[in-house]
Amino acid sequence: MSQPQYPEQQPPGWGAPPPQPPKKRSTGKAVGFGCLGLLIVAIIIGITAALGGSSEDSKKDPGTEDTSSSQPESNESEREKKEEPKRSQADIFKECVAQKGTPTEKTAVKHVTKVTGADERNDILDSAEVFTDYTGGIVGPHAADGKLIASAFATCYDSDNGIVTVYDKNGEILSNGNF
Repeated sequence: MSQPQYPEQQPPGWGAPPPQPPKKRSTGKAVGFGCLGLLIVAIIIGITAALGGSSEDSKKDPGTEDTSSSQPESNESEREKKEEPKRSQADIFKECVAQKGTPTEKTAVKHVTKVTGADERNDILDSAEVFTDYTGGIVGPHAADGKLIASAFATCYDSDNGIVTVYDKNGEILSNGNF
């Protein structure tokens, strides 16, 4: 006898998938991301204004005196002040180390040729650079001298969040440190 034939049946759960529901418009999401973008831009502008908008007192060179006074000065003293050359940041740094530094720091600082960023501090993110006539970079023979210079810089200058980088004469990093 032959087997009876039954119609083919599909197993339950198989078959064509149900149609996708129509997509919802996401205007709320677009508006939310737009507002978030504007908020981020406003925060960046506020931080930039806070960093760049420091007062005139913080931009003064620590080695110069305040020349503003309520009384007019004589012509002779004005001429003397004009003739007096402005001291460089490197000279101010060397004088400070000569007064406060250790003997090894004093020897190392004799090789400093230029200092930048020491006169503008805001205690948020201060960055100073010290250039020397040493050679060899961070793995060279004068790396320890670079550390001494960074230490001497921290002795002379104070910041809540400052970093000093010491470079050799070729622009390679000798050392860095906090001040």
